[in-house]
Amino acid sequence: MSLIDTTTPFHDLQTNVLRDNDDNNFTIKHSQHIPQEFLDRVRKQRESSLDHKEKDYMTVASVPVSVHEKWLREGFDMLKEPAFKILARLRQEDLDAFITTKKKV
Repeated sequence: MSLIDTTTPFHDLQTNVLRDNDDNNFTIKHSQHIPQEFLDRVRKQRESSLDHKEKDYMTVASVPVSVHEKWLREGFDMLKEPAFKILARLRQEDLDAFITTKKKV
């Protein structure tokens, strides 16, 4: 599973504290810009995945830091989960754009 994309520049994870309608409550907003070039490359990799024979390792997803950190806050550590659970969670959250294979995992 590929966790780090070194070819497309990502903007750093942004964290903003927003004041709600009173002085006692705040909202913490996390965001990250995902470049279209990254999404295009992942889509091409997914579309051509059936044309390649895998060896010892197979890339199944390329997940941005913002998604990984969100999952950590929710108690799901993708570094400790099997690939099929990561793919299931991506599909469940409509994040199919980060899946890099059409192969059965």
